[in-house]
This record gives sequence, structure tokens and C-alpha cells, in this order.
Amino acid sequence: MSRTTGRGALAAATVALALTATACSSSADSGSSAGPSASASGSTAFQAQHKGGTLKLVAHAAAGSFDPQVNYTLQYWQLFQSMYDGLLAFKKVGGQESFTVVPDLATALPKVTNGGKTYTFTLRKGVTFSNGKALTTDDVVASFQRIFKVSSPTAGTFYNGIVGADACLRTPASCTLAKGVIGDAKTNTVTVNLTAADPEFEYKLAVPHAVVVPKDSPTKDAGTKPLPSTGPYMAASYDPNRALKLVRNPHFKEWSREAEPQGYPDVIDYTFGQTVESEVTAVENGQADWMFDAPPADRLNEIGTKYASQAHVNPLTAFWYATLNVNMAPFDNKLARQAINWAVDRSAVVRLYGGTNLASPACTILPPGFPGHVDSCDYTKGGGTTWKAADLAKAKALVKQSGTAGQEVGIVTQDDDVNKSIGQYLQSLLTQLGYKATLKPLSGNIQFTYIQNTKNKVQLALTSWYQDYPAASDFLNVLLSCASYHPGSDSSINISGFCDKGVDAKMQSAMKSSGTDKASADKQWGAVDQEIMGESPVVPLINPKMIDFTSTRVGNYRFSKQFYMLVGQLWVK
Repeated sequence: MSRTTGRGALAAATVALALTATACSSSADSGSSAGPSASASGSTAFQAQHKGGTLKLVAHAAAGSFDPQVNYTLQYWQLFQSMYDGLLAFKKVGGQESFTVVPDLATALPKVTNGGKTYTFTLRKGVTFSNGKALTTDDVVASFQRIFKVSSPTAGTFYNGIVGADACLRTPASCTLAKGVIGDAKTNTVTVNLTAADPEFEYKLAVPHAVVVPKDSPTKDAGTKPLPSTGPYMAASYDPNRALKLVRNPHFKEWSREAEPQGYPDVIDYTFGQTVESEVTAVENGQADWMFDAPPADRLNEIGTKYASQAHVNPLTAFWYATLNVNMAPFDNKLARQAINWAVDRSAVVRLYGGTNLASPACTILPPGFPGHVDSCDYTKGGGTTWKAADLAKAKALVKQSGTAGQEVGIVTQDDDVNKSIGQYLQSLLTQLGYKATLKPLSGNIQFTYIQNTKNKVQLALTSWYQDYPAASDFLNVLLSCASYHPGSDSSINISGFCDKGVDAKMQSAMKSSGTDKASADKQWGAVDQEIMGESPVVPLINPKMIDFTSTRVGNYRFSKQFYMLVGQLWVK
């Protein structure tokens, strides 16, 4: 998910909340809360008696564009699960099963031929957009073209294997994919041709950038004007400075409970501009049902005691990291980049995030437990496979050797308390190393796109990455390949600007191997991770857990490991 920085973190942990975390985490694998508001039967069948009501969500800030083929944040990808559909989808359940790909707008999983290069889908009949227009094969073809026309952040990494994608990446406006995506209205089929077999392609078709929107959708970022949807909800209004309102799509009829289940609330109101303090109070008082941002330190004790049954903590395959711009001074110097990796006290960042119950130090790009992860730590005092301590003396020596001391460094973070506090720590650290460091906090509504655009000359940024799907390429290829670097664009997810043709070739080899020899591929990915860490374009900081704090009005809490809390499946009184 991941995609993003949007989720706030806990500023400090308490013993009481830690106990809650243990209880809730163990229940999270089954996908449901252990609290009294959970479904007693655990049934996935729709329970009509819980239908209705208004679900009230609150957040410090909106997450920018509401265009599903452009937005790349957890905050909205979570909502898109109940709004937009692709040919395939991740199963809308809790626990490990949520990594399973199932047919969505397609009647079945694709027929794969031509040595894994041709995918044929039969489109469901009777699906209607929220504007009343019937879904057709033309909409599917146009949606694939639109991925490139709007310069979707993953156009060059997820969908560049489609025949004709190279031309679309060069000149997006004239993209046709004429031989790459072919619709046949008579047989109601869509055929996708790839230039080479891609064992991850079904995953890529199940994320929001590949959803199907009407063929007449604008060929530029729709921004604050939501596009018609096919799922149970549609956007009635969106003002990123104030609120988002989702209502039932009057044309929706459930075609697959696994792929797109009917939603429970009649209305989902999402209010922006709250402080985290007011968010906590609103949830405690039942004025809000869920807060996107995590609670501040001074409220954790009450949540962990008086409101323990309303706190749901889940481990994540994600990492928080600092990006170092390899194309700008001082971090165009590898020694300066390595110095930051040696200097950062990961345990200090863990404390700022929420303590050891809610985060652990990160040494690698691939998170623990993720395909390709290797226990390795290049930048820890005394060496070893896990992080133990920073080596400030070594860092200072590298800065001196690099000749970059005294240079100015801007640090761009989000402006919430936790991001800002980690930014202040980094500012202090860089000052200790001899740099003239300044902190530039920005609203979460704009920070993620701001730090991607090279025109803004961002030297160091604090950000995070939450998996899109369970494959190593989703971290390494998406975040650090040449194909993900687009100078002058708000959709340049390779924020460091790292581009190494040799590393790219190794990533392509690993992706190719994953189709035939997963063990070999995982080994290759682990080696790529270590090679990139040697170049030090990023500084892994922590691997986080997530807390969902819900009101007593809420039931049927379900945590998808793929897309997190299933918003549309919540019951609300």
C-alpha cells in the first residue's frame, strides 16, 4: 500500500497498550477483533440486520488526488476497496487469505497462454457504473490506456511489460496499446499481451492503479472530481480541505462476495483538518468511529486501559525510511550517504514512533518475513545481522572524508507530531555531523507528491512504504529502479533518484526467476537489497505496526493484510 506515507505513528508506548497489542495482534490473523463488538459467528455472509447508519471517519489531512489510477496512498487505497474494481482483486477478508487474488470484473481467473505472455479475461455482464452506464470491454481497454495517459506512478514498473507500453511511456497522450490490450465486444473478452512472462502480473491487476473507470474519463489526473465507480460506494463530494462523503452506489449489485462484498454503512463521512487530540476524543465520545492517525503519547494510557477493547494492533510489512537525493549535494557523494546510515540511532526512532511494541529497527529495504528478506545489517556498530547501535565516530569520519561538511541540507517531513519529531531528530543528527540542517514540515495532503518532484530539490525526506502486494519487487523495483525515476513529475516514486543499470538488470533477472524458481529469486532479491544498501540511497529506519482505534458503535472489525481495515465491512449502530 502502500504505498505511502500517509499513516501516522504512535509517539510513545505504554505497558497497558502493549498488553492490548498482544491480545489484538493474536486475533488479527483471523481477521477479526477479539472485542465484544466483533461478529460472534465469524461468518462472511452478509448480515442484513447490521446494514445502515453513517460511519464517521476522521483524519488530520486528506491524501490529495482522489483519482484511483493516480493516488498512491494507504489512506485512499483503503477506501478504493469498496469503490472501484479491476479485472482481478485481492480477496476482501482478514488474515493471510487477503493475499489471495480472485476474479472481480472478470468472471474467472484469466486463461494464460503463449508461454505466460497472453492473458484472456471474460468480462462479467450486468455491471453498471455509478453514473448508470453499463460496463463494456471498451471501458477496460480505455482504462489500461489511461494508466499511461495520466502517468500513473506505477505505469513504468507494474504495466511496462504490456505490448506497446514502451511507446506509451515515451508519449503518453497518444497511447493506444493497440496490440497490448484488445477488447472484443462480441465475445465480451479482453486479451492482454505481455512482452515477457510476468509471474506477478495478476497481483498488479488487483491493485487500484488497474481499476476500470468509464472510457470517457478525463485523460489527466481527475484530482478532486471523483470518477464513477462500480463498487458498493461512490463519492458524493470531496473537498480535501474539509471532507469526503461516500454514499451507496444505487446501481451496485453484489456479483462476488470474495472480490467486492456489499457494504454495511449507508454513508461514510470522512472529515479532515482534525488535530490528533481531537480525533481521539471524538472516537472516545462516539462522535467519530475511527481515526486514520495514531493517538499521541499523552492519550495512550487511557486507550490502553479504559478503551482497551477498542484498540486493534497489527504488524505490517512496511518500513519507514529517509530518502537521500543521489543527484544533489551533499548526497551525490556516496560517503556522505553512508555516513547518515551509520549515524542514525534506529532505537531513538523506534522510541519516537511508539516503542518496541509498535516498531523495530530496520536495516534492510525488504521487511522481516517478506519474500527475499535476509537478516543483514551493514550499518551497525560492531557488525552483525541485526541493528545494535549507531557509530557516530565512523559517520563523522566519512563526512570529513567526503568533504561535504558545512553544506546545507533541507529535511522534508509531514507536519504531524510523530513525523515532525523524527524530522527534528534527523535535523539534530545532521547538525552533529557538521551540516547546516533545516526542517521543512509540510501537510500530509501534499508532502508525498512534493518529495517526488525533482523540481522541488528535496535533499532528504522522511517517508514510508507499505506493500502493494507480497513480492520483493514491490519494494526494490518500485522504489529504486530507473523505471520509477521521472524527473519533474509528482509521480516519481524513486524519490532518491537512484538509477543503476547493473542493479536494474539483476532485478529483472530476479523477476524472471520468480516464475520458475521462487527460492532462487528470493536469494537474488536479498542480494539486490544488500547491494543497494551498499550504495546507500535510502536509510531504513523502522518496521512498524498499526493501531486502529474504533468507537463502541463499531462492530465486525476485519484487518486485511493486503489493504488493512476493511472500511465498508464495519457495522455501525
